[in-house]
Amino acid sequence: MDKNHSHINTEHLKGVFKTLRPELRKAIVANEYTEPTPIQEKAIPHLLKGCDLLGSAQTGTGKTAAFSLPLLQKLSHNGTRPQRGAPKALILAPTRELAAQIGDNIKSYSRYLEISHAVIFGGVSQHHQTRALNKGVDILVATPGRLLDLMNQGFVNLTYIEVFILDEVDRMLDMGFIHDIKKILAVVPEKRQTLFFSATLPPKIMALAQTMVKNPVLIEITPEQPAVELIEQRVLFVDNNDKDALLQALLKDSDLSKVILFTQMKHVANRVVKRLTAAGINSTAIHGNKSQGARVKALNGFKQGRYKVLVATDVASRGIDIENISHVINYDLPMEAETYIHRIGRTARAGAGGSSISFCCAEDRAYLRAIDNLLDEPVPADINHMYHSNKAQNSTMPAPKNFGRGNASRGGRRSQGSHPQGSSRGNSRSGGSQRSGGYRGGSGRSKASHGNQFRRHSGM
Repeated sequence: MDKNHSHINTEHLKGVFKTLRPELRKAIVANEYTEPTPIQEKAIPHLLKGCDLLGSAQTGTGKTAAFSLPLLQKLSHNGTRPQRGAPKALILAPTRELAAQIGDNIKSYSRYLEISHAVIFGGVSQHHQTRALNKGVDILVATPGRLLDLMNQGFVNLTYIEVFILDEVDRMLDMGFIHDIKKILAVVPEKRQTLFFSATLPPKIMALAQTMVKNPVLIEITPEQPAVELIEQRVLFVDNNDKDALLQALLKDSDLSKVILFTQMKHVANRVVKRLTAAGINSTAIHGNKSQGARVKALNGFKQGRYKVLVATDVASRGIDIENISHVINYDLPMEAETYIHRIGRTARAGAGGSSISFCCAEDRAYLRAIDNLLDEPVPADINHMYHSNKAQNSTMPAPKNFGRGNASRGGRRSQGSHPQGSSRGNSRSGGSQRSGGYRGGSGRSKASHGNQFRRHSGM
């Protein structure tokens, strides 16, 4: 715990942040935030009272803080030390990247409290994870598969859970975790506080929620839609091994003054930064392997102009809201068409325009077809560059087998399957801006009326 916080002034905090205990207020200020987002303002008072919650909110609305801050306040009043392998709170997340991100946020918010946490997920050795569990942790953040594995080995005991939080439930169902969730639900205590978050609330999700929450407060937040029509978009067809040369040629243009560049993979982000630096172009990267401190340092350097290019993966970039971005470059096209909207929307803030440049190699042609379908028109192609690839432009390569999950079109529902040509038309979730701005304002609407099954609250 960081105890050197007596100098932090919390008087300028606004809204519901004023109701939190001093250590949490100081952590919020230390993160350079002052004003809660809509979901934080609406959810935190009910969570502090111990209510169950059913939340419809997409990534970027500030929901991690909305559930983490009340959880930390609740546990800080508990006073008892955690037992070996027996956490008091469980947070389920669909992916290792999201679990790690939630863990980073909890670490940041609890910096002035004597509260411990651990993050467990698959794909890595369990040694460090089991060692942390054996020491005893207050909060466990986990993906369903690794959690069940460690439960079966006797490293995790869920009988002392007081707060059970499920994040991005719709995505967990899409990934086939429904049976894992039901197994976990069967062993957590019936007497608990349950928080259930999903980007959308179709009947299937509502039916699952009814098995988990009791008389919950229902809060729905609609994120701000990016002004795509204000963004000048273009796609450049290029062979994969020419991407770096094309990128360096583009960055010689002084109009590309403040650039966010997206890659799909963390190791690609590192490689791009290494090659840009070697070419004399100041750049930095943020991704899931970077610590929270390293991410903050990179973001601050980018905001202050020390770096021309911020290279990011999609998960690590969630919550970034930086003004005056001149260009977004898609070094790799996203696998989900709606993510393209989220990405390019970083350069069109507060009614301002912006520009996006997308690289498309032959292997990514199906992704571009899905984006074109989402936009109802093709992204304009720029073939007048020295690295133009006819092979990429004319590619008919099919999409990967896992392509199509999460692709969006107009209509606002989760995709039920992939189109043979990579189209995102059909039943899919609408693409909203992944706007967060940490705790600063943000936009959103909450619906407030009384339904038959769930209480809807808008006033405090």
